[in-house]
Amino acid sequence: MTMSHSYTKLLYHCVFATKERRQFLKPDLRRRIYGYIKGIVAQCNGRVLAIGGTADHAHMLLELPGQISIAEAMRLIKTNSSKWIHETFPTHTSFAWQTGYAAFTVSSSAVDDVVHYIENQERHHRTRNFDEELVEFLRRHQLQFDEGALRD
Repeated sequence: MTMSHSYTKLLYHCVFATKERRQFLKPDLRRRIYGYIKGIVAQCNGRVLAIGGTADHAHMLLELPGQISIAEAMRLIKTNSSKWIHETFPTHTSFAWQTGYAAFTVSSSAVDDVVHYIENQERHHRTRNFDEELVEFLRRHQLQFDEGALRD
């Protein structure tokens, strides 16, 4: 059997925050920006399986085609959604996403758990803030990091 096509199933749990953790993403804006982000991902031939967050950060479960890297997808998502916010909400000219992001691969067997986690962000953050959550993710995935560099 020869393989004349490439087959991929690339799932990522992405986490990204507003610059300086500013509380820009109020519920109405959140709903609208999430819809816009879904459109950006669709233009890349990807899918957003879940998206949620709080006023200062977002989580997304993303499926990407093999032709686009996670770095390129996140650049497109953050750049275009930030531009959309500036154009749609002239009072939000100081809105920006934090420079970096975190992305973790997800196995197909874990999709339901990740979706549930993302859909329940408000509840999770009643007991722990974004910084604590991010540090836990980085440690769980055995990534080395500088805690002082997490806030840019």
